[in-house]
Amino acid sequence: MQSWQDDRIGSIERGTNPTLLARLDAGYAVIADTQFLPGYCVLLPKRPVGQLNDLPIEERVAFLKDMTVLGDAIAEACAPVVRLNYDILGNADTYLHAHVFPRYAWESPERLRLPTWLYPSECWTSDEYRFDRERYCAVRSSIAKILRGKTVSMTDAATSL
Repeated sequence: MQSWQDDRIGSIERGTNPTLLARLDAGYAVIADTQFLPGYCVLLPKRPVGQLNDLPIEERVAFLKDMTVLGDAIAEACAPVVRLNYDILGNADTYLHAHVFPRYAWESPERLRLPTWLYPSECWTSDEYRFDRERYCAVRSSIAKILRGKTVSMTDAATSL
């Protein structure tokens, strides 16, 4: 049987992806599989594509806008956040997806200067940080609630133009 992790976008469409936070204009906001930086999320496109440049320009703009809206929600839900890191890499998972990492004052100054990818491998693989719906319920719910409010206000703004 196929796991939702084997087809993240398809599993959202089938209603089996437990990490879904919100459906945005151009993508799906999900909480990341690992939470060593609480509130770390990923934006998935609404259809599988290899990279950002495979999308028509209008869809690229919408995807990048959704990425920043997700960042706004993370910053609000996880306050105080020192800053946000945005990454679109596609090296390990060769489909378009954007990482949004909250960065915190409790991280060491040396760590804050470096990309999150340089955190020790245990942060990425340890059960201690693995997404668990109950353990991360508060941050997940908070981000999802903020996103729902933002998407409603974006829809209202678009219809008033």
